[in-house]
Amino acid sequence: MRAIQYYGPQDIRYEEVMVKPPEEGEVVVKVMSALTCGTDVKTFRRGHPVLIKSVPSGFGHEFAGIVEKVGKGVDNVKVGDRVVAANSAPCGDCFFCRRGEYNLCEHLDLLNGAYAEYITVPARIVKKNMLILPNNLSFDKAAFCEPLANVVHGVERTGIKPGQTVGIIGIGPIGLMFARLAKLKGANVIVAGRNPIKLKAAEEFATADEIVDLTKYQNPEKIFREYTEDHRGLDVAIECVGLPEIWERMFSCVRPGGTVHFFGGCKSGSTVTFDTTKMHYGDIRLMSVFHHTPEYFRMALDYIASGELDVEKLITKTIGLEDIEWAMQEHIAGRAIKFLVKPWKK
Repeated sequence: MRAIQYYGPQDIRYEEVMVKPPEEGEVVVKVMSALTCGTDVKTFRRGHPVLIKSVPSGFGHEFAGIVEKVGKGVDNVKVGDRVVAANSAPCGDCFFCRRGEYNLCEHLDLLNGAYAEYITVPARIVKKNMLILPNNLSFDKAAFCEPLANVVHGVERTGIKPGQTVGIIGIGPIGLMFARLAKLKGANVIVAGRNPIKLKAAEEFATADEIVDLTKYQNPEKIFREYTEDHRGLDVAIECVGLPEIWERMFSCVRPGGTVHFFGGCKSGSTVTFDTTKMHYGDIRLMSVFHHTPEYFRMALDYIASGELDVEKLITKTIGLEDIEWAMQEHIAGRAIKFLVKPWKK
C-alpha cells in the first residue's frame, strides 16, 4: 500500500509498505478519510516520545473507513462495515482503569498510521473503541470523532453551565470545537486569537458571541473582563495554546469562584507561576484533562451524527497522501485549520 512513514523530526516519507495482516481480534480498515492534527504537526517538527515509540512508524491518527479484513475472534464488526476508530483504548485492568480514569490507563498504546491506504487496528481498540457509522454520516465528518472526543471530555469535566461566560484563547481546531460545545451548553462564549482563517471559523463554525482579534488588542485579560458581568472576569477560562505564558494569562482572566482549564499541553519541563493569594482566597479551580475515553468517543460520534457541529467547516482543503509534508508546512505557516486526507485520491 501507499503510506506516509515517520522517520524522525522533519523526516516523513511517502513510500510503498506492506499491509500488516490482522492477527486475532484485529481489523484492517481501508482508510477513506483522514485528518491532519496539531499533535501530528508538533510530532513532525520535534518528535513525540509518547506518540512515536520507534521508527520508522506509521503517521496520522484521525480516520474513518471501511472494514477490509477481520482477524479471528472479531464479532462486533464485519467486512464491509463503515467504521470509525479511536487512536487508543484502555486496558480495563490497571490502577487507573479500576478507578474509572480510563484516559490515564498505564497501558494506553496510541495507534498511528492513518496517512495510508489501509490501517491495521489493534484488538483492544477494535473491541472497545471502534464504532459503526450511521448510514447517513460521511467518512469525512466521522474522521473528526477522535479530536472531538478530547474536547467532549474537556467540556464535560469542566462542567460548563447555561448562562456562564466562557473565554477561550487559542482557536485552532480544538479551541474552535471547545467554543462550539460551550455554545451548545448554553454559555456565552468569547474567543481570542490572531489567525484570520481561524477567527473567521470562530464566527462561522463556533458561532462565538464575541471574537477578539489579538493583533488589535494586546491585553486579553482586559478584553475578557469587559464582556463579563460587573467586569469581574470569566466564569470559565480555557487555554488551548499550550504555552506557559498563556497559562498564566488565563489565570488572570477568571473571576473569584471561577474555573481555569489548562487544555493545551506545554513542552515537557515547563513551569508556571500563579498568585497563590488570588487562587486560595479567590476559590479558583485549576484543572486540566488529557485524552479521551470510550464514553467520550461515543459521545463525539453522537454529536457529529446529530448535525449540531458542522465539522466540515474546519476543513481547509482536500489533499492526497503525497501532500502530507506540504500540509505540515502549511500548518506551521498558519495557513490551515485541518486538511482532509483522501488516500485514494488520484
